[in-house]
Amino acid sequence: MTTSSDTSLEVENLTVHYDSTPALWDISLSIPTGKLVGIVGPNGAGKSTLNKAGLQLIPSSSGRISFFNQPLEQVRKRIAYVPQKESVDWDFPITVEQLVLMGRYGQLKLAQRPRACDFEAVEAVLVQVGLLSLKDRQISQLSGGQQQRAFLARALLQEADLYFMDEPFVGIDQTTEKILIEILMKMKEAKKTVFIVHHDLGTVRSTFDWAIMLNMHLIKAGPLEEVFTKENLKKAYGQQYNLLDEALKLSSEMQRGR
Repeated sequence: MTTSSDTSLEVENLTVHYDSTPALWDISLSIPTGKLVGIVGPNGAGKSTLNKAGLQLIPSSSGRISFFNQPLEQVRKRIAYVPQKESVDWDFPITVEQLVLMGRYGQLKLAQRPRACDFEAVEAVLVQVGLLSLKDRQISQLSGGQQQRAFLARALLQEADLYFMDEPFVGIDQTTEKILIEILMKMKEAKKTVFIVHHDLGTVRSTFDWAIMLNMHLIKAGPLEEVFTKENLKKAYGQQYNLLDEALKLSSEMQRGR
């Protein structure tokens, strides 16, 4: 297992239960910095659980998780999280600007009010995600894609080194998808590390350079060409594999025809 100083995430013997039901079982993996990492597997495989356990949003039954070879408590400011849209209370009375500004709170001292430079930074990321004209709009009035971009902007404002994103491509429009992919490519150029729970296997090869494949236990983690193989897909998806194989072939043909 990699233990050098360029390790972004290291997991040792992680097990997570929901009540008495195992969600993840004895997971061990190591991921270097500067990678776009797709977390893939069938429904109920523990993909989102891995993210949440790493961020201590849910308790783990056993095991150890470290970031940059340090515990979460020591590097929390270097890590940002984009949750699933479905887990957010969109009726909360807050504007887009106020939501995004929350990404700056970790850099403010206790009881310190946001500064002019903080509002300037908010405007800069809102331009980046195409939401500047909507900064005064209530978040409940945004479309699904716009909501996803607002939370992405909040995460970008944290200026983190490592990002966790939970299914950011689900239920978004083409404009949001294009913006998200452009931002991911910029993150890669800046040597950021990004973990994305991803369900669309047809776009894995064009989006990620590393992958973590799960089905409650670890199938494989590593460079995409080592993980995203027919053998590993069969292990992860079982009887669903034949249908997935046909879908992947069709997706590949459609992309070549563009």
